[in-house]
Amino acid sequence: MENSLVVTIKNLVKQFPVGGDYFTALKDINLNITKGEFTGLIGPSGSGKTTLLNIIGGLDSPTKGKVSALGNSLNDTSHNVRARLRRKHMGFIFQSYNLLPVYTVFENVELPLILNNVEMKKRKAIVKEAVASVGLSNKLDSRPNMLSGGECQRTAIARAIVHQPGLVLADEPTANLDAENSHHIMKILTDLNQKLDTSFIFATHDEKIMDYLRRIIHLDDGQITEDEFIKNSKVDTSK
Repeated sequence: MENSLVVTIKNLVKQFPVGGDYFTALKDINLNITKGEFTGLIGPSGSGKTTLLNIIGGLDSPTKGKVSALGNSLNDTSHNVRARLRRKHMGFIFQSYNLLPVYTVFENVELPLILNNVEMKKRKAIVKEAVASVGLSNKLDSRPNMLSGGECQRTAIARAIVHQPGLVLADEPTANLDAENSHHIMKILTDLNQKLDTSFIFATHDEKIMDYLRRIIHLDDGQITEDEFIKNSKVDTSK
């Protein structure tokens, strides 16, 4: 695996105004993520993991420090520049799925390709391949209200990886799922990580995810308290 940096963070501070003062959500964060990592940001509610994930994804901006993702600085960049980076090179998986209810599985997964101006004939084949990778080929014409929670999350995963991004950010992706569906989702994601060499970063406190991670970054009160690489995860690292 090429040891190239996907995320670089130096002396990151994030503050939010509260009344006449401010709340420091992240305090002097230093972090590197390399290509193909399968990493979890772990910590209790309020520890700063979702804020950190949002800054890595360009959904929020740092107060101080330097942040780059996929070779692009996220400091002092415009909304349009960050949006273009997300559209072309990132995928997002959310706790609440964020599927468009009036769209079918095919149409939801197709959306990133439309935004990236992929021509129609090519889109069809790419969408079918992405949906097949999450085991939903028989649900292409189903709308979200016809799907189970696990099927909705699998659709969201297909949408996140359909354009083969270099980085996928997942915020509590198994929080609304039972144990069986959670393990199914994580097995799909580990397979995609190995197949595409895409970097995955999770924000979670779900114990069911822990066994699959190859790196666990512990946060508490806005600071990294421990950064450990896991040798015996359920991810098969052989290639």
